[in-house]
Parts: sequence; C-alpha cells; structure tokens
Amino acid sequence: MTEAFVLTAFLEASVRLGVPLALAALGETVTERSGVINIGLEGSIIAGALGGALGALAFGGAAGGVLVGAAAGFIVAVVFAAFAIGLGTDQIITGTAITLGGLGFTGAIYQARFGATGAALTLPTLAPMPIPLLSDIPVIGSALFEQAPTAYLAYVLAPALWYFLFRTEWGLEVRAVGEEPDTAAAAGVRVRWTRFWATTFGGTLAGVAGAHLVLAHAGTFAENMSAGRGFIAIAVVVLGRWNPPLVLVAALVFGGASALQFHAQTLGLDLPYQLFLAFPYLLTLAALAGWVGRSRAPAALALTWPRPR
Repeated sequence: MTEAFVLTAFLEASVRLGVPLALAALGETVTERSGVINIGLEGSIIAGALGGALGALAFGGAAGGVLVGAAAGFIVAVVFAAFAIGLGTDQIITGTAITLGGLGFTGAIYQARFGATGAALTLPTLAPMPIPLLSDIPVIGSALFEQAPTAYLAYVLAPALWYFLFRTEWGLEVRAVGEEPDTAAAAGVRVRWTRFWATTFGGTLAGVAGAHLVLAHAGTFAENMSAGRGFIAIAVVVLGRWNPPLVLVAALVFGGASALQFHAQTLGLDLPYQLFLAFPYLLTLAALAGWVGRSRAPAALALTWPRPR
C-alpha cells in the first residue's frame, strides 16, 4: 500500500510539473513546423505567469488569470514575430533578447506593483477536476484524471494538433512553409502570415503554461519562476520529433524528471542539493545528445524568408 501511495504521488507530481512543458511545447511544435524557432518562449511563459497572477487578483478567479496569462504570452510572441518574421531579424538573437527582456520586464512590473522586495501572494487556484470513473483507476487514475482543467487542455490539444498538421489543408500549408517556403509561396501560400499566426499561437499556449505554473502548481508568483522551462520545452519538441502526441509524452517524461529530483532530495542522500536541481537539465542534454541525430527538423527551421540575396 505504501509503495502504491508513493508511486501515485510521484505520478501526480510528474503530470503537474509536465503540463506547463506540454502546453508550451505543443504550441512550439506548430511554430517550428512553420519554420520559426521561438527562443523567446521563456519570455512568453514568465509573462503568462505574471499575467495569470495579476488576472486572478483582478478578476477574483483563476479562470480570468488563465485568460490574462494567455493574452500576455500572445503579446510577447507578437513582439518576437514583428522582428523575426516582419523585419527578418535573426530568430535566435531576437528570441534571446525577448527572453531577457521578458524576465526583466516582468520583474520590474512585479516590483512596481508589490514593492521592491515583492510580496507573498495568495492567489485563487485552479481546483482539480476529477473525471468520473477514470479518476478511480488504481495508481494512474488520480495522476492523469484528477488534474486542473489546463492539464486536460494539453491532453486534447495533442491529438487535435496532430490531426490539424497532418490531415488538414491548413496544416499542410504550415508544414510546407516550414520545409520549402519558396515553393509554398509559389503555390499561393502567404508565408509570413502563416508563420506569424503559428508563432503567436505558440506564444499564447506558452502564456497558458505560465498561468498554469502559477495557478495550478505554485499558487503564487516569484520573479524568474519560469526557471528555463521555455528552453526545456524547445528540447521537448525535438525529442517528440515535432509530432504533438509524442511531444506530450516527452513533456510528461521531463515532468517525471523534475518530480524525481524532489523525491530524491527527501531520501536524505549525501549529495549536494544542486545536483538534484540540475537533474532535469542534465537529462535534457543527455537526451538531445542521443536523440537529435535520429530526428529531422523542418528544413527551413530558423531561416529567414525571403532569404537575403
């Protein structure tokens, strides 16, 4: 019974920590399929986290916080898209600037709103919504089917985005723009517009991920609380081979890695705690080192369009 309880607790923590990665990575999957790599994803996540906190306080409920968080992530993505797609700036440099700007800007807003030393916020949270029958399945039921509504959003988006990308005409246009933008443009596809909405869609989901982090996981906001999740989400996309269902699975695996670090710290092992904190990031590097060569990115990923002559 004790072992089953420990396993259930570990799985619940894995899903709770994996959902923000899943939401951000699913949106980034669509973005990268269009040929854009949004390194500024971290900026959208932290903006969504602050937006979620402020929205929950302003509207007195977590649902309003999620909507404001989504809007904040969208706005950050619009700024990135305006430069990287509209002006044709380097996507990596632009995304790095957006991330640094997002971290600094949210910190400034937080201090302006709650004082230089910040404040311990108590926020309305997203209550778990058990799914009848499914939540009663032993061990995995409560882990998978007794989660916040944003977790179910990730579950639904994975197959929905797969169908969109691989079974619809719009999805074909997104993939064509990410593989051969010149050919797609010759066929009448609006390359920049397609990349723009794909990028802002990814940023919006990253904003929802940040709001989930605040309203369903932490219950408060802290500066820099995104803690590199945007970069891990980009790695998750690669591990999931730019395929939404596989991306969801990869995100939950990384959620398990994050949960494992907390469980390992409770065992009282005579190891520096920094090693446990670094475990998810070490797993990211190890997984990419062994996996990246086996998967093929969209051919035009990170390339500006039209290409300079």
